[in-house]
Amino acid sequence: MKTSETNIHQPDSRYAMVRLGLTLLIMTVGSSGMYVVSVMLPAVQAEFGIARADASLPYTLLMLGFGFGGVLMGKLADRIGVMKPLLIGAVFLGAGYVATGFSGGIVSFTMAQALLVGLLGSSVAFAPLVADTSLWFVKRRGIAVAVCASGNYLAGAVWPPIAQHFVETVGWRQTYIGMGIFCGVTMALLAMFFRARPPALAEVAPAGAASGAAAPVRDMTRPFGLSMGAAQSLLCIAGVACCVAMAMPQVHIVAYCGDLGYGPAQGAIMLSLMLGFGIVSRLVSGAICDRIGGLRTLLLGGVLQCVALLLFLPFDGLVPLYVISALFGLFQGGIVPSYAIIVREHFPPKEAGGRVGTVLMFTLFGMALGGWMSGKVFDLTGSYHAAFINGIGWNLVNVSIASFLLFRTLRRSGGRVFALPAR
Repeated sequence: MKTSETNIHQPDSRYAMVRLGLTLLIMTVGSSGMYVVSVMLPAVQAEFGIARADASLPYTLLMLGFGFGGVLMGKLADRIGVMKPLLIGAVFLGAGYVATGFSGGIVSFTMAQALLVGLLGSSVAFAPLVADTSLWFVKRRGIAVAVCASGNYLAGAVWPPIAQHFVETVGWRQTYIGMGIFCGVTMALLAMFFRARPPALAEVAPAGAASGAAAPVRDMTRPFGLSMGAAQSLLCIAGVACCVAMAMPQVHIVAYCGDLGYGPAQGAIMLSLMLGFGIVSRLVSGAICDRIGGLRTLLLGGVLQCVALLLFLPFDGLVPLYVISALFGLFQGGIVPSYAIIVREHFPPKEAGGRVGTVLMFTLFGMALGGWMSGKVFDLTGSYHAAFINGIGWNLVNVSIASFLLFRTLRRSGGRVFALPAR
């Protein structure tokens, strides 16, 4: 090493840990948009006089923009580093919130959410930061990615009660304008600390050192014994399926509590509780990934998420809903980060960035589809009971794909069920 500056810019260094902490903060601020819109749903529906499915559409298009924007911003970060995309995202996120606050109808509201908040704003605070974090860690990549991704859920735990408080005191429009000023300025200031580029991929780790690898040697030209396209497609379908199921409680718990007579404030607290426990889940799942690999972690999370969704069917009392919301967050928080680890374990490292971004984009598409679909099922049936059943069906698709891929992996590895990570 030629200088001390070079030393602190190595993987797993003190600099990498500081950068991870700042990543957690900026993701917490930047991911606020995908959770605040759920809190605003009842007020927006009432003011614009629209159906529940129409009120859910801004969330759906925001998530679609979030997904496409993640790939766009990720490729930009690969070319020029992550700092400038973060600054761009800060400007558009702030502008998007302010534009939303001044929207005159559901069309302008939806456009501001989809294009400014989703595509060009919040999108930079997820997939690009997950990819950036994975390049700064080798020995504990699983837990590092989990800490990074927890910022997304920390946003869900922090912002809903804050937004609900200001909606009740000053109105949803003023709340959005205030958030635009705060989030835009804060995110821009934090972005200034991300000037350093990650080490070159060749310097980070050899292919076999990927965190949480379930087997020391793999043919990465045939992931799971399938063609690259087939393996990628199955992961994308699994990502859509798990997140359609995940979106039902996350997007509609506030409205669901209002329909049950408990009021939207109770629902906002449940959403905060759900996503707060999701933070715990992501951290625990990251540690699990480092021990048993991402594929088994995905299957475990999918099965437990299905259990939580089943519990929503017979129980609708206030206390049971609080308990189930906490369990739901605890069970499903590690599902999405496990996809990033799976890609690093089973696909060539030089393709990890693009493939991680693509799979995460499809998980966001699942959230978008699930948010709209649950509202549509509610409009057709007049209750959320059928929407929960719909979510369970999609969840079983995810579990089936994860089981299939794990079966093929075990068959190719001689039946080893658990193995320590390759070092």
